[in-house]
Formats: sequence, structure tokens, C-alpha cells
Amino acid sequence: MEGQIEDTIKNKYISSARGCCVVQNTDKFHLKVNQQKCCKLSSYNWLENYQETESKQTRIAEIRFKNGRKDFFSYPEEITLKDGELVAIEASPGHDIGIVSLSGDAVRLQMKRKHVDPEKRELKRVFRHARPVDVEKWLDALAAEDTTLKKTRVIAMDLGLEMKINDVEYQGDRTKAIFYYTASERVDFRELIKKLAEAFRIRIEMRQIGVRQEAAKLGGIGSCGRELCCSSWMSSFHSVSTNSARVQNLSLNPQKLAGQCGKLKCCLNYELESYIDAQKDFPDTRLRLKTKKGQAFHQKTDVNKRIMWYAYADDSNNMMAIPVNKVKEIIKLNKNGKIPAELEKFAQHKEQKANVEKEAENDFAIFI
Repeated sequence: MEGQIEDTIKNKYISSARGCCVVQNTDKFHLKVNQQKCCKLSSYNWLENYQETESKQTRIAEIRFKNGRKDFFSYPEEITLKDGELVAIEASPGHDIGIVSLSGDAVRLQMKRKHVDPEKRELKRVFRHARPVDVEKWLDALAAEDTTLKKTRVIAMDLGLEMKINDVEYQGDRTKAIFYYTASERVDFRELIKKLAEAFRIRIEMRQIGVRQEAAKLGGIGSCGRELCCSSWMSSFHSVSTNSARVQNLSLNPQKLAGQCGKLKCCLNYELESYIDAQKDFPDTRLRLKTKKGQAFHQKTDVNKRIMWYAYADDSNNMMAIPVNKVKEIIKLNKNGKIPAELEKFAQHKEQKANVEKEAENDFAIFI
């Protein structure tokens, strides 16, 4: 049966949205036609070679579907699942076809990470391994998704609906389809559902998504010149705030900080923890440095070079770069009642404030 499924998949349509790769010269005893390395929903099973006595607990596997959705399913003892296998799973109604993304003891840890409690949540079941007939029907459904998407957009435009159809996902038995859409306001799509049911003869489910999920589904090229992170490898979103840019001393320019989705770029969080850790031993920027020449205020911090920029209150345009250890030394002197003559002897170099701001903007432009 594995050989038949392999030939079926190789000779027919493969949906890139499922993250499927066909690898030639695959070992026949370890069939992995659907290589998961090209899917952003793949999970590395670091306990794959760990041998342990089978637990009497309910067996659970992580199953992925279209490249944006996966869930946990229970399966009986008579079934042995391997990563990358096609399985028929319980759906509502009928059955669906999914790809095993994770199995074994690592699934328990994955569920704990995602706060999924199998005792409090009823899991759907895995019926069996996918048969060649199931795979044939599934691949035909995948091939029809692009055509269905185009027709649905035309129907929505004819009805004058203020909504954008982003994606269509057919169920494995082709009895149901999920239509993903974005809309700025509430949309009455009852007439649309009637039209779609008449056109495609299937059960319709409308599911609204946000602009970040839309960018992940549609894809695109970011300002860095690479494919969008949310489309290529990110499987979950974390909140991004302007504080992430402020901690990294980036210019708070909305046009430069926003991504293709119009929201703050996810990459603002990538190095945030490193900057927070690096700044833990930095002195408080609200402290003024007292000298006989006058008080100096903090202007800017270069975290990587461990330099803090200060300027006199009556000469704010002339900034001085002072190492962190020197700043701490001055603060300690001030606490002991000692006041240095001037900051210049502690500074590495001096620059005009306008030049520094221009240099910072150029660095940020290169960064994004």
C-alpha cells in the first residue's frame, strides 16, 4: 500500500501549501514522500530514537493540515504512526486527510507547551492510515482549491461584499471547505454561503482571520528582501509593541517599523531579550552626571558597543560617547560628593547631535 500511495503522490498534484516535498531515491523501508523539512508546521522529534516501554495512556499524535493549521488526535493501539505518514482522521462531518508531524513521547511535551490537557479536552480520533483511494480524492480536492478561490472572489465581488477571500481549504473527503477571509467590519455573508453551496455542492464554513494571518497565508517579500517570516517558518504569533523598538534604540518611525500586514514587524522581537539582558548592568538613564562644567543628560545608548551618549544641559547638540564603566565611575563620584571637572576626559569621542541622529537613521535603514 505504501508503494501505491507513493506512486499516487508522485504522479499527481502536490500542494505546496501543505508543505510537501517529494524526495527521489527514498529508502523503501522508510517512506517519507511528504518531507516535513519544507513545512513551517514541522516539529523536530528529538525523542525519535528514545526507546521506552509503551505507556498505557491514550496514544496521541500531532497532525498537520494546510500550512497554517495542526492539532492533536488520539489513535488506537493497533495503529503505529511515523512522522510524515498520511492518515484519515475524524472530522465534522466525514473524515479528513492529514500528515503526521509528531509522534511518540515528544507529543506529550508539545501538548504541555501549548497548554493542551487531554483529560479536560476531548480529542478527535485517527481512523486509519490513508488508503490510495483516500489519497486520490484528497489530491483532487487540493487541485480544486485555486479554482474555487478565484470563483469565490468573483461571487463576493458580484454581491458587493466588503470582504477579502484569502484562502480555501478543502476537507479530505471533499464534502466541506473552509473559506478564510478578512474584513474591516461585520459582513453579512448569508447570501454568499447560499451561492457557494449551489456552485460547489459542498458544506461551507466561513472563518475570519486577522491581517497577520492573512500575510502568512498570502506570502510576500519583506523589506529585508527575504520571504516573510510568518509565511516561511513562523507557526505562532507573539505580541509586538513599540517598546521592543525603544529598547533597541530604533527610530520610532511607523512606516519603517510596520511589515507587509501593516502591523509592527515580528522581527522586532528577535533580539529583544539579548538587548534586555545586555542592559541589565547599565546605569539608570534618568540620572544626571554632575560636573563643574554643568549637568549632563543622557541622550542615547549604544548597547552593542556599551557606550552611553551624554550632552550638557546648555549645549545639547554636542554629544559625548562615554563607556558604561566610566559612567558608573562618575555616578559613584557624585554619590560620594565628588564632582569631576568635565566629561570630556571620560569621553571616547565627541560628535554633533544632528550627525549622530543621521547616522542612526542610516543604520536603521540598513537594518530593515
